[in-house]
Amino acid sequence: MTGKVVRKMSLIESISSKLPGVQEPKAHLSFKSRLKWTVIILLIFLFLGQVTLYGVEKQEVARLQFFELILGASIGTLMTLGIGPIVTASIILQLLVGAQIIQWDLKTTEGKKKFQGAQKLLAIFFCFFEAYAYVAFGAIKPATPDFSIFLLLILQLAFGAIIVMFMDEVVSKWGIGSGISLFIAAGVTKQIFVRAFNPLTLPGETVPTGLIPQFLVFLSQGELFQATIAILPIIATIIVFAVVVYIQAVKVEIPLAFGSIRGFGRRWPLNLIYTSNIPVILIAALIANIQLVGSLMAQPGEFGGRCGPLGCFDQQGNPTSGFVQFLRPSADLSINIFFLTLLAVTFILSMLAFHFRSQNSMKILAISAAAGLVSAIIVTHFTVGLPVGGEFLRSMIYLLIMVVGAVIFSVFWVATSGMDSKNVAEQIEGLGMQVPGFRRDPRIVEQVLNRYIPILAILSGLIIGLIAAVADFTNALGTGTGILLTVSIVYNFYEQISVRYVEEMNPAVRKFFK
Repeated sequence: MTGKVVRKMSLIESISSKLPGVQEPKAHLSFKSRLKWTVIILLIFLFLGQVTLYGVEKQEVARLQFFELILGASIGTLMTLGIGPIVTASIILQLLVGAQIIQWDLKTTEGKKKFQGAQKLLAIFFCFFEAYAYVAFGAIKPATPDFSIFLLLILQLAFGAIIVMFMDEVVSKWGIGSGISLFIAAGVTKQIFVRAFNPLTLPGETVPTGLIPQFLVFLSQGELFQATIAILPIIATIIVFAVVVYIQAVKVEIPLAFGSIRGFGRRWPLNLIYTSNIPVILIAALIANIQLVGSLMAQPGEFGGRCGPLGCFDQQGNPTSGFVQFLRPSADLSINIFFLTLLAVTFILSMLAFHFRSQNSMKILAISAAAGLVSAIIVTHFTVGLPVGGEFLRSMIYLLIMVVGAVIFSVFWVATSGMDSKNVAEQIEGLGMQVPGFRRDPRIVEQVLNRYIPILAILSGLIIGLIAAVADFTNALGTGTGILLTVSIVYNFYEQISVRYVEEMNPAVRKFFK
């Protein structure tokens, strides 16, 4: 780094070291205590998501509700920015460190402290920057043109985002798992529940907004086609849920032996989804931020729409042209049915083949995918007709962006979070284990892990990005990406509890975690 950059980074480190933070617990916290803090923070988050901003014009908030799920936001409330500033800061720092523009060694304690401090400082900057952008560009419109209301809205938005940042710290240090993950899961779960079961009707409508009440109403009226359309998102949600749960459980196991006890060994499991849901969180947040910027830069145009450098939006805030239209999955019914059939048939055939112990997993997956593709073409053709070329091209570009983005972030995450071969080899060495048939040396373990981890980093990003994109096309409740994230988050919570806290539980509860 040049001297100028070094001085700037030293200044950032100096400022970040003086920022307030949440102290780590000085003594071991019981499972009950950690669960208590997690529930308290979750309740505070949900409560703040109902506190409407003072001075906001309420009818303006609906345009950005696509932003809510991925960033744990609640538009028009204190939680409008959600986890956006935290995730944006993390993305930027990861890219800078990954490209060696900032030369921090994240394998050392000092390097990690610098990264975390800079991330907090950058997140606070984005709290105010995004708050200003929302208000200045009209995403959150003041009820009156007074400058005092303009300023008050910015301060409320920034204050809410900073609270989220500290709540994330509380969960990470005093609770279970990550606050970011908790907030995303809470938002998605809330939307799934409301969209599935809401019995209320909109003004001027006679059909309930909830899909299950809709299905029952249409069925009672004998409108089978409408009833089928209403229940499709529920079916899609169940299928996506099953696929994600199954994929989460697949592991690659490496045989190891204890160096000091001959004849004893164990297998070291590496998840097929090695980087978990992190790549999808990051690429989805990046896409949401680009859409947000596009929406903020758009100016009122003809027929009530808005247009800007990144594309045009309709009155509901849905992209209709330009680059931004490729960042939103198609809502076309033919696309929904095509990808729902593809996902369902591929998953069911793969499950049956693996259940009956068929060999050659890659061949099974290829045949299942081919059968799924043929089934999708036939079912879509004979129900609503195949997708038009423009919609299909848009879907393929969205899928490509999700997959490539997830792979890139997956590789970056492995490099920056201590999940690379060298760090895992040191963990294995610390447990007194070695590769059978070789002398005890972390370099040998690292060589063995290098056969798996770099490939898993790419493969997990590819699989999780592909599932998220395809699931988005099915019109599942809470979006496919939202369900994927929520299932992954809940599964990770379950794994953490079963590994770390199961012995502290009541015996009646313990059996569910073994």
